[in-house]
Amino acid sequence: MADAKQPDVSKLSFEDALKELETIVGKLEQGDVSLDESIAIYERGDALKKHCDALLKKAEAKVEKITSADGKATGTEPLDVE
Repeated sequence: MADAKQPDVSKLSFEDALKELETIVGKLEQGDVSLDESIAIYERGDALKKHCDALLKKAEAKVEKITSADGKATGTEPLDVE
């Protein structure tokens, strides 16, 4: 699964990376892949997880920057995800 045909992880959107990561987790949970393939897709999954984490941190930083309507720093506020 981890070959040259796959897109570069750093070029994937958050949604595409998360979808691929979910597919990898499903394959690993099923346990019907060879050891070599398991290692390869685990490594790809780790890279996808790190990419998703980085994208989430960037989004969080953007939200923190726009918490003040008048352009002045007011501190950070938690993101209401509900």
